[in-house]
Amino acid sequence: MTPRGRDAYDATSLDESARAESEAGEVAHPGPVQVPFDAVILAGGEARRLGGADKPGLTVGGRSLVEHVVAAVSGAGTTVVVGPERPIPGVLFAREDPPRSGPVAALAAGLGEVAAPWVVLLAGDLPFMTAAHVTALLEAAAGAQAPGEIARGVVMVDDGGREQWLAGAWPAAPLKAALAAYQGRSLKGLLGPLVAVRLALPGRPWFDCDTMDDLEEARMNVLNEWTVLACQELGIDPARVDRDLILDLTKEVAHGVARPAAPLTAYLLGLAQGAGTAPDDAVAKLITLAKNWGQATAETLTDS
Repeated sequence: MTPRGRDAYDATSLDESARAESEAGEVAHPGPVQVPFDAVILAGGEARRLGGADKPGLTVGGRSLVEHVVAAVSGAGTTVVVGPERPIPGVLFAREDPPRSGPVAALAAGLGEVAAPWVVLLAGDLPFMTAAHVTALLEAAAGAQAPGEIARGVVMVDDGGREQWLAGAWPAAPLKAALAAYQGRSLKGLLGPLVAVRLALPGRPWFDCDTMDDLEEARMNVLNEWTVLACQELGIDPARVDRDLILDLTKEVAHGVARPAAPLTAYLLGLAQGAGTAPDDAVAKLITLAKNWGQATAETLTDS
C-alpha cells in the first residue's frame, strides 16, 4: 500500500482504490497487511474530571472501557495494561514507578514487556476503538516506511485534525531508543519526532471519556446502535420508535413501581401496539400511572 503523502493518510480511500483497480481490470488490492505487533494500554490515570473514579472500569455497552480497548487489540502477540490489575484474561499488567507519574512513565513500564517489532499504544478509555481501526493504523505504518530510513509511526487525528497521542502505532526499537534519551514528561514531545503519518479514520475511534458527559454520550451511542439493530431484527422502522419517550417511561416505572416492572411494561406496550389496542396516548397514560403508583395501590388495598 502506498499512502498519498508522508504526513496525511485517509483510510477511507482504501476500499475505493481497490474497487477502482478491480473495475479497470488491474490487480485487486492484496488485502490487509499482516504486521506483528504488541499493545500497550494506559489505564492508570487519576481521572480528576470524573471525580477520581476508576475511569477504565466504567462500563459502556455492558463492558468496561478498558475491556473495549483490549478487544480492539485482540490480534496483538502481547497486550500490556498499565494500571491496576483487573479480572481480564489474556493480558499482562504493569505499573509505572511511582504509580500515576504520568503517561511517559506508564509507557516505559509497558514497553518493558514488548517484544514485537511494532507496538500499538492506546488509552484505556476509548469505547469506539475497534480491531478494524487498529488494523488501519498498522497498515498505514507499514505503508509509510521508506527503504533505508529509520522506521517511524502513525498517530491518529480527531475530526478537528488534532493528534491523539494515545491512539497510534509505533516501531518498537526506535520508540525504546527515543524513550531512553527523553527527559520530558510529554507524550507529544516523545512521539512527535517519530511521526510518519497522521491518520484520519471513519467513526470516532479517538473519542475518550474524560468527563461524565463523555461517558453518557458513549452510552447513548451504544443505545442508538442497539435500537437500529433491534429494529432491523424485528422488521420495525427505527424512525417509528420514540426512544427517548420509551426511556422516560421505563425510568418512571422502575423508580415508581419496581425495576423488573420497567422491561415488563415496555413489552406489554409493544404487545398492545402490535394488536392495535393501545391508545394514542398510551405512553403518557402509563407514565401517569407509574407516577401515581403509590396512591393507586393504596386505594386498591383499601377498596372494600
